[in-house]
Amino acid sequence: MSKALSWTLQSEQPRHADGIDRVHRRAFQGENAAGLVRRLRAEGGYDPSLSLVAEEEGGAGEVLGHVLFSPIAIVRGDAPAPALALGPLGVLPARQSQGIGSALVRAGLEACRKAGYGIVLVLGDPGYYSRFGFLPASGARIEPPRPEWAGAFQVLALLPGALDVGRGVARYPEAFDDV
Repeated sequence: MSKALSWTLQSEQPRHADGIDRVHRRAFQGENAAGLVRRLRAEGGYDPSLSLVAEEEGGAGEVLGHVLFSPIAIVRGDAPAPALALGPLGVLPARQSQGIGSALVRAGLEACRKAGYGIVLVLGDPGYYSRFGFLPASGARIEPPRPEWAGAFQVLALLPGALDVGRGVARYPEAFDDV
């Protein structure tokens, strides 16, 4: 099996916590993304089945990449609509450009769809996330929580009609405030 394909995807398990930290510290060259995941985990801010890792096959089972989908809300009047935030997505620098990040996103989106979620939002490079079907959130009349996010704030409908509920503002948990 080639080096690029010598990994497996699975839901986060408690044994992955240190490896997830390492991935995000190295991928983002700092503590922000790793700290976000730790804080959300400590606060019970996500479902571990929507937190996926790419793990090296055989050997020590090193975590090579991680993606997290955590609950947020789109506030529309008195009835907030449930949604998920994609992020962080990180891959160890030495293993980038091998399809790990794309595989994590695709598998994660499918897990979100199967869990019944209709909307995923992401703050990221439109050139990267458009390959998964993400479009500017402004086109769906969803505003980011911070105006400076507007150019990179994107949305994907996982279920038919999910975006037909009108204008709204995305609200993230406080854990995202320091990112």
